[in-house]
Amino acid sequence: MPSAAERTRTLVQSTSSAVLLIPGVEAARPEQLTPQARAVGPDGEVFLLFPADSPAVRAATHAQDDELSAVLEITDVAPVSVPSRIRGRAWVSGWLTCVPGLAEPGRMMVRLEVGEACVDDLWGADNVEPEEFARASVDPFVAHETELLQHLHSAHSEQVQGLCGLLGERSEMGVRPAEVPQPPLGGAPGGRPEGACAKGQRAVPLALDRFGLRVRFVGERCFDARFDFPTPVRDVTELRRAMHTLFEAASH
Repeated sequence: MPSAAERTRTLVQSTSSAVLLIPGVEAARPEQLTPQARAVGPDGEVFLLFPADSPAVRAATHAQDDELSAVLEITDVAPVSVPSRIRGRAWVSGWLTCVPGLAEPGRMMVRLEVGEACVDDLWGADNVEPEEFARASVDPFVAHETELLQHLHSAHSEQVQGLCGLLGERSEMGVRPAEVPQPPLGGAPGGRPEGACAKGQRAVPLALDRFGLRVRFVGERCFDARFDFPTPVRDVTELRRAMHTLFEAASH
């Protein structure tokens, strides 16, 4: 499974919505504190791009040599429609400074030096040290997960539904319906079947990473199941091969 640091780093570098929380500027509208772009530097610092007249830039400018604390809050929402659609949140807190000269006219870059981070997602809740965050790898599908899940849902819904046949097994495919915690943040109601899906149960692809596919089964009872790949995949070619193997196992 991905480490907490990898999950946090992946969320920071994803397209999930984010807001920068700064003490003293709570009156600002959320969209004024939403960075237009974000990236992670070589030492683990987080760079955030804002309009030059944004409250975040003004606060960082006025702070000058004083330490200005801030928290970047990221909310991860499933790209397909499911109950309890929020898949997780991450918080990266630290100290904010302006970085002149790294932005286009009319925009300004601010730097968040990471002091601590935490994540609460489908894997669980964990704290992350700054050094772990700086060293962590980003999931290779972070830029394509939305497109891949939507494609699975629209073009391969029958094969995803067929994964019902693997529920309850402890096979080489790494099917783990009983070991996955319920989604956090007021997630889907509990209850897992002993075998195949109950009548009317709908399978929706919920999350995809280099380790496997998570599916939410929706019906009278909602639950998640992880379908682990035999080995972690590194690119779309390996992912296509792993998905084919998974669907083949379900068809038999």
